[in-house]
Amino acid sequence: MERMRELINILNKASEAYYQKDSEIMSDFQYDKLYDELTELENKTGIVLSDSPTQKVGHQILSALNKVRHESRMLSLDKTKDVLQLKEFAGDNQCILSYKMDGLTVVLTYKDGKLSQAVTRGNGEIGEDITHNAVFFRNIPVKMGFKGETVIRGEAVISFEDFGKINEELEAEEKYKNPRNLCSGTVRQLNSEIAAKRNVNFIAFSLVKAEGKEFGDSKSERLDWLESIGFTAVERRLVTAENIEGAVKYFEEKIPENSYATDGLVLTYDSIEYSESLGTTAKFPRDSIAFKWADELAETKLLYIDWNTSRTGLINPIAVFEPVELEGTTVNRASLHNLSIVENMKLGIGDTIKVYKANMIIPQVAENITQSGTIQIPKLCPVCHEETEIISMRDGKALKCPNPNCKAQRVAFLEHFVSRDAMNIEGLSEATIEKFIEKGFIDNYTDLFRLEKHRDEIIGMEGFGERSYNNLISAIEKSKNVHIANFIYALGINNVGLSNAKLLCKKYGYDMDNIRNAVFEELIDIDGFGEVIANSVTKYFSHKSNTELIDDALKYITFIAEEDNDSSNILEGKTFVITGDVHIYKNRKELQAHIEKLGGKASSSVSSKTNYLINNNVNSASSKNKKAKELGVPIISEEEFIKLTEV
Repeated sequence: MERMRELINILNKASEAYYQKDSEIMSDFQYDKLYDELTELENKTGIVLSDSPTQKVGHQILSALNKVRHESRMLSLDKTKDVLQLKEFAGDNQCILSYKMDGLTVVLTYKDGKLSQAVTRGNGEIGEDITHNAVFFRNIPVKMGFKGETVIRGEAVISFEDFGKINEELEAEEKYKNPRNLCSGTVRQLNSEIAAKRNVNFIAFSLVKAEGKEFGDSKSERLDWLESIGFTAVERRLVTAENIEGAVKYFEEKIPENSYATDGLVLTYDSIEYSESLGTTAKFPRDSIAFKWADELAETKLLYIDWNTSRTGLINPIAVFEPVELEGTTVNRASLHNLSIVENMKLGIGDTIKVYKANMIIPQVAENITQSGTIQIPKLCPVCHEETEIISMRDGKALKCPNPNCKAQRVAFLEHFVSRDAMNIEGLSEATIEKFIEKGFIDNYTDLFRLEKHRDEIIGMEGFGERSYNNLISAIEKSKNVHIANFIYALGINNVGLSNAKLLCKKYGYDMDNIRNAVFEELIDIDGFGEVIANSVTKYFSHKSNTELIDDALKYITFIAEEDNDSSNILEGKTFVITGDVHIYKNRKELQAHIEKLGGKASSSVSSKTNYLINNNVNSASSKNKKAKELGVPIISEEEFIKLTEV
């Protein structure tokens, strides 16, 4: 009984962190192991306590979002890791096998062809209203031709690529552990501006209702219909017991190339009538079962923890262990994510640990068998040797280097400062920047404009010579004539990419003093800005050290005069999306720059706010063309775009 209570407490804490705080205090592997142990105990003793997670469908809702009761209760799925059990489950029935998407479950309701409500799964009975964010999902129709009331269940997801980009822009303490947590945190934001910028997609997995639409007795047919009216449905295959093993293998082999995270498969009977006849248990529907990949575990020895200082100042712990084979590859390193995980696992050098690949992709430490707990937390940053500090993060405690001049942080910033869309200084690689910092040539970005005083030393460096030095100085001289927007972008202000930098400069007449004195109330009125970006800008320019560096830089650089004639704002208020090949402009970036030069805005995705989609192949079957046609957005060629801009 004592062990049962202990397991319930541990699992409930993990569920609270996962569902309510968008964080994790243990791996999925650890959770499943403890959950299975609890289930076994309950079956063995016949005792089930009221607060047991085996009796709960989901989490309690503590956010400020409005609560909405689902028309029909949303149950979780029973699970297995045995393909033979999937075959047994299928029996003589035709089934649908599909990916189990690893995001946030959402229910969309359409009335009279318009999205009227979006609700999270919540605890299965009551969810949270996130309609204000769902209207910005990248791949759903906000309006559709079918007018009957339609209810669709699916998963809100963020791609691996977007997860990396978004996490890169967040403050160290705000970074997310994985795409699932980022998506959950995004979709449940009170401020829809954040969701609008994060490329959330919706993958439908079930059509609950389509009032007035006649269907046969097939779930697959309903998913096909959803795709025909503009939705993205989960990747799936019709299977029987005879071919299910091959289908599982097919899905497994595709995992490395998938854009979105999955945490297994779902097998459901295709027949709706048969499914409804089965009913449910207290917790699970009887017509579906989840298949979780059987994690390939390998036992190995922990050699040491590599404490790696990132450019954000976070010191990330990496477990380094004796090499093992996992899922066909050799691995010897796994991220431990944060300090809390290191402490909770009681890691120590020489401990026997078990490792696996989460979702068959990312190496993880599953458990520590020895639990010696002898790891010493670094008191000094491994890069700059300044005293470290422990901070609270979304996922628990983390170790951080508080020194803004730490080389690890300076190298990454300077690499950004000299990049193509920033100051565009060629010849300054990461390795070169590191060497210049080590030798004391560079302390901050303004020192780049004074490198000539180190001429002889640079020429004498290994890998350098007079020619390399002259090329570098020439590139620096060229960079001194720069558009103010590129300079603003180069400063690395949080959440201010090049497009936002251009909007900021335009708002304040391309005047540096005006930009530095911008006030919050004015900034939030800029199209595409909001509280987050406005705060970032005002916070950056409020620091004296930042403005002093800008003053120093302005001794060397000259801003290129921005063209200001009657035709310069001809596209003001117009939003364009570019797709497909271009042949008049050099590339899409040049076309985008021309749109912005004429006062227009270039966006990456088609929405109800898009005025034109530029695509030389008007009849293309691309998703952007499809979306534009659904929304009535004109699709024009480059030639037609040029005619639009003629005065």
